[in-house]
Amino acid sequence: MSIIAWIILGLLAGAIAKILLPGRDPGGFIGTTVIGIAGAFIGGWISTRWLDHPITKDFYDGTTWVAAIGGSLVLLIAYRIMFGHSRD
Repeated sequence: MSIIAWIILGLLAGAIAKILLPGRDPGGFIGTTVIGIAGAFIGGWISTRWLDHPITKDFYDGTTWVAAIGGSLVLLIAYRIMFGHSRD
């Protein structure tokens, strides 16, 4: 996939992660979007590197989506733990 496809996948994965993990985020919409994009890249890298599930070139592959959403969830949880009380 191209870098543009990974960014689009990251946007969608970030939105899905936000739906799965509702609540207030310290960064708002833009922060959640950036976390989604970074989570897609990190999830794909972890999946390829350590889980022995290479990411295919197909945008509609289930493994790619699970890796992107999983990476977004992990980053969103870590972000909330580190910066969650900054907007109280």
